[in-house]
Order: sequence, then C-alpha cells, then structure tokens
Amino acid sequence: MKVFRALIPFLFIAPLIYLMNAYSLAGIRPLINRIESATLQQVLIGLYWLIPYLSLFFTVVGLRNMQKNHGLGYWGNLGFNSLITLFFTQLSIIGIVVLGDFVRLFEGLYFWVENKQFVLPERNFMTAIFAVLISTLPFGFFVYGIVKGKYKYKVHKHVLSFSDLPEAFDGFKISQISDIHSGSLDNEKAVSLGIDLINELKSDLFLFTGDLVNNDAEEFIPWKTLFSKIKAPFGQFSVLGNHDYGDYKQWPSEHAKQKNRQDIINHHESVGFKLMQDEHVEIEKDGQKISLIGVQNWGHGFIQAGDLTKALYGINKDSFKILLSHDPTHFEHEVKNHETKIHLTLAGHTHGMQMGIELPWFKWSPVKLRYKRWAGIYQENGRFLNINRGFGFLGFSGRVGIWPEISLIELRRA
Repeated sequence: MKVFRALIPFLFIAPLIYLMNAYSLAGIRPLINRIESATLQQVLIGLYWLIPYLSLFFTVVGLRNMQKNHGLGYWGNLGFNSLITLFFTQLSIIGIVVLGDFVRLFEGLYFWVENKQFVLPERNFMTAIFAVLISTLPFGFFVYGIVKGKYKYKVHKHVLSFSDLPEAFDGFKISQISDIHSGSLDNEKAVSLGIDLINELKSDLFLFTGDLVNNDAEEFIPWKTLFSKIKAPFGQFSVLGNHDYGDYKQWPSEHAKQKNRQDIINHHESVGFKLMQDEHVEIEKDGQKISLIGVQNWGHGFIQAGDLTKALYGINKDSFKILLSHDPTHFEHEVKNHETKIHLTLAGHTHGMQMGIELPWFKWSPVKLRYKRWAGIYQENGRFLNINRGFGFLGFSGRVGIWPEISLIELRRA
C-alpha cells in the first residue's frame, strides 16, 4: 500500500509532464533545428525530457521523507522548486505555440477554400523564438522568487473605522504576522531584517495568527532568539494554526505527538507570545477596554478544534472585539453571522498561494479557486476580516508576486 501511495504522484503528474513536454518541444523544434550540431540538438532534447522527470523524482523522495523529517530536505526542495518553475515556464511556451497553431489552422482552412485542398503549414521559426523569449519571463520571476522573493517582506497598511470603537483606542495600531513556518526558513539574516521591520512599526499590539512550524516543534528552536525580540507595549498574543497540531507527520506514538504539541505551546511562551486557546482577554487603555479573542484552529476542510462559544463566554456583549483565528473560512462559516458581533477578525493560512499578481487595480492568485477570501481586507455584515499573506513559506520555497506580509492595522473611531 505504501509503495502504491508513493507512485500516485507519478501516475498523475508524469503523464502531464509528457503531454506538456511533447507539445512544447514540437513548438520550439524549428529553433532547435537551426542548431548546426546534431549532437547538441540531441543533448538539448535529452535534457528537455530528463530535467522535469528528475525534478519529479526528487520531489516524491522529499515528500516521502517529509513525514519523518522537518521538511522536503535539500533535494526535495530543489526538485519541487524546479518542477513548479518548469511548469509555468512551459505553460508560457504552450500558450504561444497554441496561438501559432491557430494561425496555422486558419491558413490551412484558407488554402482549402482557395484550392480545395487542406494543407497545414509547418510551425515556423519566429513562433518558436518568440515562445522561448516569452518563457524567460516566468522563468526569471520564479528564480527571483526562490532566491530573493521569499524574504521580500512587505508592510500592508490598513486604516479601519468603527463608530463604536472606544475613544482611547482611536489611532491604536496593531501589527499582525501569520504562518511563520520556521521549518522552511533558511536565512537568518533575512528573517532578522523582517523582525526588525516589525519592531520599527512601533505598534501598540502584536498578534500572530498561527502555524509556527511545519510539523515539528524542533523546527522553531534555532529561531527562538530572533522572534523573542518582537515587543509591543500592550503585549504579544498568538493562536495555533493547522500545522501546529502535528497532523501531517507520522509519529511513533500518540504520546510523542502530544508532547510535540506541548513543546510548540511552550515555544510561544518562551518568546513572549501569550497563546490564546479558546479564550479572551481585555486590553485596557486610559480606563477603556477592548476584547481580544483567540481560538484554536477552525477551518473548513481542516482541523476544527476551535470553540468560539467557549472563547466568548463571559465577554461583554457590547465591547469592541478582535478575533484571532488562523483559517479565514472560520469567518465565512461562523463568525460573520454570529449573534455576538466581532468587529475585526485576523487570519492567515492561505499564503496567497505564494504566487500571483498584485497591482493597485488588480489582484489574482490561483488560491482564489479554493478560497473566496484569500488576502487583504474584506468587509461583510458590518464586520472586517484581514487575511495576512504569511511571513514564511511552505512547500514551494519561494514567492512570486505575493510577497511575505506584515500587516499594520490602525483602528480609528468614525
């Protein structure tokens, strides 16, 4: 059975690689045929076929090891990063080749009308060279995303107005990060700069919305000193994410799994984060208060450990409320229509899929196919939701267009 599960990626992805390779290679063949050396032609064609399958092999090896180790490992990361990069690079080639083939088809139909004979023209050199030139764009973007983009921290600033915000909290600033995924981090200097950026914002309150690790509590140990530097006058609070429960790793025993979870809980305390598990606290300023609520992970299709009713027990119904909940689907399925109004929910989880397009007038990521709300500020039923794009990364060791985020939210009294 284990052998069969290991073969599943090959059974689904290997045929896709074959189809993409065969079609894209046929499209750029006129360019390869211009190479005078037949040996060099064969070498290039051989590499064109070898590299994707080699990347798939290393990816599968990494996935198998991930259940025992902290992550995909060096070769697993190399394989998966290469596989993703090659997929989008080839996709751009295929797009140009498809356009060229439509032109060829219309030319063939025109010839058939004129001469009563259908002849499909051969693919031409200019289409091939244009396809290769266009493909350098996604290739370059993904290489940049792997080398630099995953640590290109960006501050997203939001000013949110509320008519019932206590006057003392007018101008109150909150910093939020999510999805650290410490087991994936690999550059201490870059992460340190990100933490410095958090502290430079001089927010009143710091909030972390889950996924401290990929699987194992040990992943965070090398990063404890850095993250303990995060300080805010009104405190640092946090919740657990789906990866903090150890459900994506094979453990020798249930005891080992529970110990790992307890170690993760201890890590929050050791760096100065007050971990909230289905509970609430009051933040007081100048004699006025707001309520901060934190629940365990609750996600549609994921772990549903969070108990919002328990977290709200004893809370002042008329107080201004901020909720920390890792998965944004919690807002969709429970929070937005809850009888107790929660003014602002802070979440993460989606990472914005770590790839997409963000322009001042346009925002899109493939993750939109899975999550209706996936990044930034949303408002419904008089309640706000902020989805942080994540501080770290998972799986694909890079970010393309969707940069790691530090959210800065300023509360204003309307």
